[in-house]
Amino acid sequence: MDPLSQQLREGTKAAHTMAENVGFVKCFLKGSVERSSYRQLLANFYFIYDALETALETHKDHPILAGLYYPQLYRRTSLEQDLRYYYGPSWQTQAKPTPAAKRYVEIIEGLSQKNPTLLIAHGYTRYIGDLSGGQILKEIAERSMGLVDGLGTAFYHFDQIPDAKQFKQEYRAALDKLAVDAQVAQSIVDEAIASFRLNMHLFEELEGSLIRAIGQMVFNSLIRRRPRQSVASASE
Repeated sequence: MDPLSQQLREGTKAAHTMAENVGFVKCFLKGSVERSSYRQLLANFYFIYDALETALETHKDHPILAGLYYPQLYRRTSLEQDLRYYYGPSWQTQAKPTPAAKRYVEIIEGLSQKNPTLLIAHGYTRYIGDLSGGQILKEIAERSMGLVDGLGTAFYHFDQIPDAKQFKQEYRAALDKLAVDAQVAQSIVDEAIASFRLNMHLFEELEGSLIRAIGQMVFNSLIRRRPRQSVASASE
């Protein structure tokens, strides 16, 4: 049997590519980042990571999950910082999950109750992505929204992981040491693919608001550039 890390990498390639081609992600990568849709994405992530990290803590002594117990990956506290920045001190009453985020949370909570081993797939999909492409997204967000001094991008900062590349190697090695048979390994890969789909639904849900916001910005820009009609000509 191939190492689990290799199975996950190969098995999720197509799903990863599909997620990258969702309109919201493509706009993001091109630098079209709009504040309201971005903060909603972070709000969604907050509820998802809260559910995931609660589940991982609940099962930290699980015979399989214990081998992947890395609380230095947790994003909940970082997301709280970002939401405080984008929504203000009353962020807890303003930030709400969208329907896709609620569904994502329900699935994680269901796995925690019925099949916690499959939480491995969700941890792999989110955390490895955050340590990899997430760093590119941080730079784009900073440029697009004029963010400085780490404000609004705490989500992408891993203070307890000084070397992301080395940590990812350690994480993959830990995956490969897990005592799972071929059937369980395939179930984890299948769940990772499903996790990518859940993330795609998050992005697709935000596409409409992003497009509307960009359209409004373009409209406002055109209005500002439009030459004002003189009082005399207006009265003729």
